Amino acid sequence: MKKIVLAILLCSNFYASAQILSHYSDISILTVGPGDNLNDSFGHSAIRVKDYVMNYDIVFDYGRYDFNSPNFYLKFARGQLDYQLGVSYFDDFFDIYLRQGRSIDSQTLDLTQEEKQQIFSYLLTNNLPENRAYRYDFFYDNCANRIPLVLEESLTDSLSYQYPKEFKIKTFRDLIYECVDKNSWGSFGIDLALGSVIDKPTSLEDQLFLPKYVRSYFENAQRKGGKKLIKKSENLLEEKPVEKEYSLANPMTVLTSFSLILLVLTIVDWKRQKRFKWLDVMLFLTTGLLGVLVLLLWFATDHTATAFNYNFLWAFAPNVLMFVAISRSQLATWMKGYLKFLLLLMALMVLHAITKVQVFSWALFPFCLALAFRYFFLLRQFKKA
Repeated sequence: MKKIVLAILLCSNFYASAQILSHYSDISILTVGPGDNLNDSFGHSAIRVKDYVMNYDIVFDYGRYDFNSPNFYLKFARGQLDYQLGVSYFDDFFDIYLRQGRSIDSQTLDLTQEEKQQIFSYLLTNNLPENRAYRYDFFYDNCANRIPLVLEESLTDSLSYQYPKEFKIKTFRDLIYECVDKNSWGSFGIDLALGSVIDKPTSLEDQLFLPKYVRSYFENAQRKGGKKLIKKSENLLEEKPVEKEYSLANPMTVLTSFSLILLVLTIVDWKRQKRFKWLDVMLFLTTGLLGVLVLLLWFATDHTATAFNYNFLWAFAPNVLMFVAISRSQLATWMKGYLKFLLLLMALMVLHAITKVQVFSWALFPFCLALAFRYFFLLRQFKKA
């Protein structure tokens, strides 16, 4: 029966102008806490419309996507995946996050009856098949960014956000680190894939890509004349505490261990005046393939956050073409210049890190140190030849 009511409510023939909220209705912002998976680490935002007289309680959220969309994974990788506005019953919405052990906070908006109707009509119209899809962008157009956009486009006066006393200038990467453990593979992947564009300072409005900041800044947001946006805040669901287990299989431990092995093997090579050619082939192929990935994300996708990624200074794409030359017992003379160029790139990476042009994963530095040492060893082979 509930599904039938919702279908009638959202039927295009029964839309916006016909859906009149009673005076006993409320519109609130829902903020869902982080979950266990990487894609859940940043939380979620939604808008709840409850009408006590009409007897419905529904949730609109802009976080839906269709796995059945043609070329789904290719579109996702290229930054061309459309997200959608979705609608569900609040009870169903609540049950999902209850099972996941995630918190739900509610902020009831202080609105006139006319303003409630404007927001509700906007959401209903936005949910029409021809309107509900939008091009997703993690930083600038996601489920959280859409919440203030709905209010700004529905209300006659704009919102004024108040800078809190504890406000600090942060970069987009700083904000990501607040949600994802720095020493996790998820964070390592983010640091590898996203470029220096996320290391610029953010404004208060920029920070609204995170649901927790939408909730925080809405708490003190004002309307025209100093009227508060929020009239009531409450916690609807407590987060279920989960004891996180420490794993030795983290980026710092794994890459440091690999770096030590690389250093030991290079020292052995140095002493015996020979080299493990398979090791050099593996290093050149690995760094080259990672470099190709970095460049593809930079130039072959619509992602705004993957541009100007200086990880290519150590993950140098042309390395992938050098595995044949590096596998030979006698290195070609031109390889000497190439190795010097690789060492120069590594030095530039250090300079970029010191000047904070781009922040690199700390787990990379032991590996890059060992890699630079290996390049230096290979360069020395020319003097001994």
